[in-house]
Amino acid sequence: MTSALDTKPIFTDYVRYGTLTVMAGQEFLTIEETANALGVSTRHARRLADSGALSRVARGLIDRSSVDRYRQSQRQGRTRSWAEHTAWGAIALLAGQEAVWLGAPQTSRLRHNLREIAAAHDVDDLATRMRDRAQVHTYEAHRAALPRLRETVAATNTRSLGITDAVDESIDGYVAADDLDALVRTLGLRADASGPVTLRVTGFDFDHVRALVDTSVVAALDAATSIDPRVRGVGRRTLAELLESYR
Repeated sequence: MTSALDTKPIFTDYVRYGTLTVMAGQEFLTIEETANALGVSTRHARRLADSGALSRVARGLIDRSSVDRYRQSQRQGRTRSWAEHTAWGAIALLAGQEAVWLGAPQTSRLRHNLREIAAAHDVDDLATRMRDRAQVHTYEAHRAALPRLRETVAATNTRSLGITDAVDESIDGYVAADDLDALVRTLGLRADASGPVTLRVTGFDFDHVRALVDTSVVAALDAATSIDPRVRGVGRRTLAELLESYR
């Protein structure tokens, strides 16, 4: 007969988040643990959850994978991110296109900033400045909803990076902010930080987004903040190559 003293703990591995250590199998964090993991106040952690940047699984509990994802999208430091229209302008310039929605002075400053980032070979700086191009939401969806989703979203072209092993049930793409609520309601999407549907929501002119989302620049930016180390490495290497070409 096995006693409680003979039972081995389920979790034996631990993950370090700054000053916080949590069990590797732990799927959620309290608000306090989330704040410690991100190095922010509990008030700020709650605001991140309220805004959708972090995913709640219950009152006072945050999905750990959403914390992992948020940490990957943030750089250690206080570099300011570009506004949506500027970030998409930088994407256009890196892709060898014109940012027609920017004025000449804005374009000139942006080109200068990109050259400075390229000269410093600073992929982290670029990813940080680009992070507000869209807000990331993840969902679980019924299989029957997937065809409609694929028709609606502007899908990220991961094949341009040589990433071809995505499963059929996964979708990663951009959606206009004005369309999100109706899309979630109509297709019965359920918020899930580990879900296979990633919707990157932007308020920028969606005609321009559709024209740019197929570029390797957007694919690399998305991949560079993946919680999958292999995909993240591919994204960062591609961004480094794009910066080298821009110098």
